Amino acid sequence: MKIGIIGAGVMGSGVAERFSKYGHEIKIVDINESTFDNSRTIIKNSVRMTNMFSKGQEKVDYKALLDNITYSTEYVILSDVDIVIENVVEKVDVKKGVYEKLEKVCKEECIYLVNTSCISITKIGSFTNRADRVIGTHFMNPVPMKKACEVILGHYTSEKTIDHLKEVLKNVDIKPIIVNDYPGFVSNRISHLLMNEAACVVQDNVATPENVDAIFKLCFGHKMGPLETADLIGIDTVVDSLDVLYENYHDPKFRVAPILRKMVDAKLFGRKSGEGFFKYK
Repeated sequence: MKIGIIGAGVMGSGVAERFSKYGHEIKIVDINESTFDNSRTIIKNSVRMTNMFSKGQEKVDYKALLDNITYSTEYVILSDVDIVIENVVEKVDVKKGVYEKLEKVCKEECIYLVNTSCISITKIGSFTNRADRVIGTHFMNPVPMKKACEVILGHYTSEKTIDHLKEVLKNVDIKPIIVNDYPGFVSNRISHLLMNEAACVVQDNVATPENVDAIFKLCFGHKMGPLETADLIGIDTVVDSLDVLYENYHDPKFRVAPILRKMVDAKLFGRKSGEGFFKYK
């Protein structure tokens, strides 16, 4: 299958690695050519890490995997793809611009997979002339390691599209968990409240980030604390998602903690910038 991917960042690269590993032809489009080398490095390091911990399993050849991937700044290379997986930032105007470009080049039967954690799939569908072929696929980071994906149905998403997506995800060993369309869906509507309040606890000097996360890992058995999770997602992305939730629900429980906005202003984005609530080398 030929798969187009929009965005060569951490999420887009993870999606590309997952689908390339299963033999699909990948075409990645990003507006910034300088991201391509970083994407190749992300994939190379991810494959090496996977091989290191995959005892008794066949090792993945990262060179062969990368040979399946083409990078470009031109949307026209997507003219023959069967599905597009869009991974741009959680800003409606940016996503709208992407789908306007896709509509000019993609073939009629192409299905759009919207990798979003907050934005309405029905709204994304309204930017296209194929709302029945638009469906949400909220992949979780790191995509190559995850076994499930939150799948969101837009108001006009067809049964044919749902069935096709189930087959696509089954092919790459990902279980779809299907939910309906409301901003934040299930995962972010709940998890971002936790991360936001954890940030408030640090902001109010109740506890250090280390102790906040330790409570959730050691007392509740979570694999990661809420602040480690925020660093992994990206503090800027967490803020964008909370803004979307607040804009849609007008509920003060979704107001962004001031400490999070201050961190974004200071470019403390988390893992991708080398520092967030914790430091990374």
